[in-house]
Order: sequence, then C-alpha cells, then structure tokens
Amino acid sequence: MTARTTPAGIEDYALLGDLQTAALLARDGGIDWLCLPRFDSPACFAMLLADQEAGMWRLAPASGGVASRRGYVGDSLIMSSEWDTPDGTVRVLDFMPPRGEAADVVRIVEGVSGAVPMRMELRLRFDYGSIAPWVRHNGGELVAIAGPDAVWVHTPVPLHGHQMATVAEFTVRPGERVPFVLTHKPSHLPAPQPVDAEQALRDTERFWADWIGKCDYSGRWSSAVRRALITLKALTYAPTGGIVAAATTSLPEDLGGSRNWDYRYCWLRDATFTLQALIGTGFVDEARAWREWLVRAVAGDPQKLQIMYGLDGSRRLPEYTLDWLPGYQGAAPVRIGNGAATQFQLDVWGEVLDGLHLAREAGLPTLDPAWDLQRALLDFLEGHWDDPDKSLWEVRGPDRHFVHSKVMAWAGVDRAVDTVENHGLDGPVDRWRALRERIHSEVCAKGYDAERETFTQFYGSRGLDAALLLLPRVGFLPWDDPRVRGTVDAVRRELSEDGFLLRYRVDADGGVDGLPGEEATFLLCSFWLADALHNTGRREEATALFERLLSLRNDVGLLSEEYDTRTGRLVGNTPQAFSMVGLVNTARQLTGSRTTTSASRGEQDLDRGSRGRRR
Repeated sequence: MTARTTPAGIEDYALLGDLQTAALLARDGGIDWLCLPRFDSPACFAMLLADQEAGMWRLAPASGGVASRRGYVGDSLIMSSEWDTPDGTVRVLDFMPPRGEAADVVRIVEGVSGAVPMRMELRLRFDYGSIAPWVRHNGGELVAIAGPDAVWVHTPVPLHGHQMATVAEFTVRPGERVPFVLTHKPSHLPAPQPVDAEQALRDTERFWADWIGKCDYSGRWSSAVRRALITLKALTYAPTGGIVAAATTSLPEDLGGSRNWDYRYCWLRDATFTLQALIGTGFVDEARAWREWLVRAVAGDPQKLQIMYGLDGSRRLPEYTLDWLPGYQGAAPVRIGNGAATQFQLDVWGEVLDGLHLAREAGLPTLDPAWDLQRALLDFLEGHWDDPDKSLWEVRGPDRHFVHSKVMAWAGVDRAVDTVENHGLDGPVDRWRALRERIHSEVCAKGYDAERETFTQFYGSRGLDAALLLLPRVGFLPWDDPRVRGTVDAVRRELSEDGFLLRYRVDADGGVDGLPGEEATFLLCSFWLADALHNTGRREEATALFERLLSLRNDVGLLSEEYDTRTGRLVGNTPQAFSMVGLVNTARQLTGSRTTTSASRGEQDLDRGSRGRRR
C-alpha cells in the first residue's frame, strides 16, 4: 500500500506533548508536525504544511493504512494505536515524557498477535523543512546535526539511509516490544543520556494520573471535560506558565484560502476564560502560574500593552512568510509570527483587569505588584476608552468603535470599583464610578439598534458579532434584560450556520475585517451561544447545542478553532485552547458547577453575569 505523502485531515491528528512543545500524530502512524525545543521553535517535521519532504516520522505496519483503533491511554497524553493486518495485530504507543534533560519523543511497538512486518521512515528537516541535516548512522543510533539543532535516535533495530530518509524494517511478534527514542538538544552541548523507553512510559503514566487526580469536576460530561483539561495542560509552557493558543501555525480557517495565522503564542484575552476553567475544576496551581505569567508579561508602560506575547513574555513577534512551504493543502501563505501583536485592541485592557480581579475573587494569593499594575492600566483606560480599535477578532480593516471593546473597557473599570468597595484597596472610586456610568450610557445609546432590538458589532453597524453574547456574562446587563434577549436571538438568527455560530459576517458593512475569502463557524462562539441559551431559560436547547458541539470533536476528543459546515471538517489551528476552555466552562455552566474560593467568600459562582446591571 502506498504511504501518504501529504497532510492528513486536520481532524485526523492526535496531540503529543511534554509541556514545552507538541507533536501531531496522524491515524497512519505519521508524526507530521513537531517544533523543537519549544512550541514556537522552527519545525523539524513540517509535512503538515507541505509534503513529506518537509519532514515527518512514520512508524506503522509495512502494509500501510490507518490504525484500526486508537485512543489515549486513560486520562493521559499517551496515544495507543492498533492495526489489524493480514499478518496479525500490532500496537504502537506514542508519547513525550515531561521534559527532563532534553526533549524526547518515545515510540514503542508492541506485538499483539501474529508476526507483523513493520516499517519506520524518518525524514528530519530543520527550519520548517528547509534544511536537511548531516546524518550519521551507527547501528541502532542516528545522529543528525544542522546549525543549532541536533537529534539522536536510539533503537535496537538497525537503521539505514534511503533516498534522503532514515528507514528501518523489522517484524514484531506477540509479547515483543521495540522502542524508538528521538531526542533533541542544542548541537553545541554534549549528547544527552537517552531515556529508557519503558521507564519513561511508566513515568509519563504516573505524571498524568497524578495531575488529573486534582480535578474536582464530577458532573455530566466529565470525560470530555477531563480530556479538554489535559489538552489545556499540554498547551502550557511549563517553565513560565504561559498557555499557547494552539500548537500550530497557518492551518487555514478557509480551506485553500489565505486566512492562516500563527497561534503558538499567548493571548491576554484568554486569561479570564482560562482562569475560570482552571479554578473551576480544581487546578489552582496552574491558575496561579497563568496569573503570574500574565503579570510579568504586561509589566511596564500600560500604553505599550500588547494583545499577545511569546511563551516567556517576549514582545517582538514579527510576522513573515515561509515561501518555500505551499501551506496546508495549498492554503498559502504560511505565516510565522503574528502582526496582530502590534494592533490596538481596547478590550485587552479590560480582559487583563477582569482576569486579575477574578483571581482575587477566587482567593489566589495576592501579588504585591498586581494592584499597582491595575491602577496603571486603569489610568490608560480612562484616557483611551473612547478610541476606535481592531476588536477582539483582530480585524485588518479600519479601526472602529466596536461594542464588545467598549463593554470590556466598562468591565475593567467595574472591577476596579468592586475591588475598592469589597476588598479595601485604595483608589479614586468616585471617579471610576462616574467613568463606568459614562461608558455604559454611551454603549447603550450608540451600540444598540432599537429598531432591530439588538446591540450591533460597532457603532452605526448593520452587522452583528458573536462577542455580543458576552455582554451579560461580564455583568454589563442582566440576562433577563429585554435588550439581552433580543441580542441573543438576533445573533443566533443572523450568524448561525447549521446551528453553529460565525464570529461575524465577513461581508457585513462592506467587509469589516479587510480580508478576502470566507471563514467557518467559530467553535468558542458556539459554546457562548449554549451559555446564552442556558442563561435565558432555554436549557434544553442549550444542552442540545452543547452535545452537538461535543460531537464535532475528533476521535480522540480534540477540537480545532473552527468547523466548516459545508465540508463537515474541523479547520483552523489545532488543538485550540480557546475551544477546549469553552467546552469546560459551558459544561460547568450547564451543570451548575460551583467553585470553592477563599474561605472568607465561601462558595460562589464565578460566572460574572450574576452581577448584571439594569440601566
């Protein structure tokens, strides 16, 4: 059978990870994407964005084909793939042990029945497929070096070179276990000590069992929630606590189109939703690490606050294209870096203030710089809340007065007032109350279309925005306000495709985002709709929508950024942290999950919509 030479479907990939980087594994045993040593490092396997010549590692029966069965081993990130072949059955265990001395990918072939011929093919291509390394074979060891990168592969199976690849052929019988260990380390450092594959397997099983053991969510859909949380943990950069938006770059939102972006960075607006998910399921240490990353990243001049940062809080994320890669199934360009990092997006100031307030409400230990930082952010917000911006969707069209952005400015000021009133911290609360009222009055006057009974995407717009569903969630208005009900109904009616939500209509108001092409339904927005239906009393409809969203997960429980209703495919970067966070928070919403916070505040619902104001 001919081996696959181009990328698999986005929905076909499983995630492997070591809390510092991640790999994508296809159903046929091919690892098509791996960046070393970090999430945002250049890929050494970039077949995902081109073909096999850009780098890949396949380990499967010589007869080829996709696995007959596959799944994660329990609540772990260890993938088990089984093939039933004419010669017998074989299992492959794939995983990345939590990082020790170096980054490792471990693959263990296990014979189940019969005598199954196996084939291993490794094509290392550093710098996103552009550099074929110098390779030396020594029996069961391979050493590959190019510039700053060095990779070692250890296995008891003889390896040999063939047409710019390293291959191995062997047969596995019942009870036999054949390991392959790939290790990366900077080329100027001494060779690392190879890990013992079986010990690494036991250590990895123990790590994930201990970690998920902290989960205190036990409601309906608990298996889906646990898998989402494991995925979120896998997207966490352990040295700093930063959480990347996704493990990939340039997977298209529009198949064959140019809406392709690099998501291997940390977005500030993810903070509050992520903190809700982590705190609400018992992962206080991870919530604290994310909060501390947030404070470090935004420290400095509040006028220079960015919407996103690197894994370590670095600010410069210049965007450029890799012209030698054709893109996923021809969707060009392939982008590295993200030009949106320099955009002015007003909502981010509110998101940061809201996230830090949530951490305080939840009883996370106070950070001394946190309130000083918030005061500085509020000073900037006070002088710039009425500036137009690019919105949370990072449009590349003109700046506008986006309603969601104004509402998040309101939310930031509201949290400051609450902090002074209920936590005893010092601030000009009368001035902040007046500012809060001024923003609220303007949004209701300029951002609401009384004729259509809905808030609009921006002042004077005819278009709608799924982010309007967040107005009651952040407390701007209560859920039972007629304007909220009208907005939920309008968004559902005008942005729905087969029951799932678009972020906005790309052709509304003459093309609001300034980009060509279409995009698919946005999964996080669809989770927001389920929340809105639940909170406006339509609980059966909310549950039905949530279960439809769960059905979009791939066979191992992962979601990408979007879902294309025309083709029935997941699209966009994958796995997407925001989608998995949405799953967790909506499950909590629909089950009435409550969270124990600080002893002084007892148990409280961390959904902010309970504080909605009627004005």
